[in-house]
Order: sequence, then C-alpha cells, then structure tokens
Amino acid sequence: MRVSDFDFDLPEENIALRPARPRDASRLLHVSSAGKLADHVMLELPDLLQPGDLLVINDTKVIPAALEGIRPARPVGGGGPVTLEVNLHRREAPDRWRAFIRPAKRLKIGDVIEFGSLKAEVSAKADGGDITLAFDKAGAELDDAITQTGVPPLPPYIARKRDVDDADISDYQTIFAKDEGSVAAPTAGLHFTERLFAALDERGVERTHVTLHVGAGTFLPVKCEDTEDHAMHFEWCEASQEAAAAINKAKTEGRRVIPVGTTALRTIESLATKQGRIRSGSIDTDIFITPGSEFLIADALLTNFHLPKSTLFMLVSAMSGLDVMQNAYAHAIAGGYRFYSYGDACLLERAEPTES
Repeated sequence: MRVSDFDFDLPEENIALRPARPRDASRLLHVSSAGKLADHVMLELPDLLQPGDLLVINDTKVIPAALEGIRPARPVGGGGPVTLEVNLHRREAPDRWRAFIRPAKRLKIGDVIEFGSLKAEVSAKADGGDITLAFDKAGAELDDAITQTGVPPLPPYIARKRDVDDADISDYQTIFAKDEGSVAAPTAGLHFTERLFAALDERGVERTHVTLHVGAGTFLPVKCEDTEDHAMHFEWCEASQEAAAAINKAKTEGRRVIPVGTTALRTIESLATKQGRIRSGSIDTDIFITPGSEFLIADALLTNFHLPKSTLFMLVSAMSGLDVMQNAYAHAIAGGYRFYSYGDACLLERAEPTES
C-alpha cells in the first residue's frame, strides 16, 4: 500500500503536551467492529468490556535515556567542544548502547563523549545518527549512572515544544511498570489508575502482562513510498509461561484477548502460532502489521491516537480498517481529542469480516 494512504491533517492544538489529570479522566473513543463511533471517558472502560475479557498489559519500565553530552575539543584540527543530544535506544552489551545522537556528523569512531563523570567512546556509526557507545561502566553500575545523568526521553513532538521537568518522571511511566529497558513509554498504559483496575476487577475483566522494551525507532518516520519497502526496527519482547497460559486459556474458552497498546499487541502476535495460540519465551521482533495482516490472538485493542503515515496508524488500520480509522480520527480531531503519547485513547474492536 502507499504510505500516503495513511496521511491525515492534525492541528497543533490537538497534540497533548501534558497528560490528563487524573489519568483515568482521559477521553476514550469506542470504535465498534462495525465501525460505529461512541465517545466515552476511560473510567467507562469497564462498561465497554465483557466479563471474562483478558487485558494484556506491557510492564516495561522507561529508563531516563535522554542524555546531554560533550565531545571535548580535539587536540589537532577538530575544532572546539561540541554539545550533543543523545537518546539511548538499544542495549548491545553490559557496557554498550546504541543511541541516536545529534549532531552525529560531528563525531567519528574513537571520539569520547563526556556525561559529567560518565564517559563513552564512539565504537561504531550507522546511518541516521545511529551511534554505538562503549561506556566506562557496565551492568548495574552503568544503569545507576544513567539514572543519575539522564531524563525521561519524551517524544520529539513534545520535546520540541517544552523542556522535560520533574512531573514527567512519573507522568511518563505506567503505574505497573516493572521491567526496566524501554526508552519510550507504552502509552496506552498511562491511562490506568488503581481505581480503574478496581472497577475492571469488579466487572470480571482479567489481566496478564507481557514485556516489550520500546525502542526510539518507534518515533522514526516512514520514508519510503510503499509500505512493503519499510524495514521495522527490532525490539525485544517476552511472554512468561504464566502469561502464555492465561492467553491460551482465554482463546480456548472463546473469551476476548485485548492488548493494552500496540507494543502488547506486537508481542502477542509475534509469539503466536498458526493455531491461534501463543508460546512463551523471548524474541527480537520486527513484526510489521498493515491492512491485510492476520490477527492470530488479538480480538480488540486499546491504544492512543498516532502520527500520520506512521507504522502505528497502519497497525490500527489493520485492526479496524483504513476507511474506519480515517473516519474515527476525523471525528476525534473535530471533537477535540488529544493525540499522541500524553493524549486520549481509543478502544478498537476487530473489524467484522467482509463477504467476498
């Protein structure tokens, strides 16, 4: 399909720079399997679900992966010191991270970048400002140093408009975050509160958790003209034996499995078998879901509103249909819904099959 098919106009005022307070006060657009639209708020989610539905949440925890570094002046012919914006996006070894760095063109292999007392050497360079850094610390010691040095890695469309502050430390983290490793939040999970979980429990909605460590590549634009030419970035994901058992039990009993967020969906579909069950274990996934893709596990999806021409808008169009999602997004924009990471949510039921 043409990438331009997934374009739409989004006014700046619809882009959320702060989350709703409280979290469960965010708005919720319900898109039925027939494409009908209904406006709700997150606290009404239990009323839209059925007893026995299984929510699958991503329990990854965001690390403070946005750093500011200095490349000191080179002794000969290298000019003065250079200030660098560094966003860690994938751990390669106990002492090595890949990072997107600006301005990458001012770096060469062997350069040392200083982050206060923490130092790293440029060990490799790739296209798009993708740099491999070898740090002077490793393992837990490096993790602690990054925590002390970095800040939450807000998406570019927020970071361009305001600085990170103390509120983002908690705002950009789900209340159930546990397994450190993400450099972007699984944002559909940001809407949940303890009182919403209590209401879901009372409704008889079950939940389990998987893990996908979100990489900064989730924000990279699709630069090709045809979706078949786009290469997805790899992300590590895992489903425990307990999670796989809960999901498979729900599928066997004919109950709905509803991932919370595209990351949870990509995890369960990456680990799915052709028989419509899920295997436990961990993999690096580059699954790319577009209209025409088959969903083997997911029956619906809770997610935020995504960027035009993004792989995530392609994914939701696969779930509900491109025409339906274009209509839903037009409705949301006209109705003042808030978009992107700190924005509102939508509950998408898988489209009814069309007769051939």
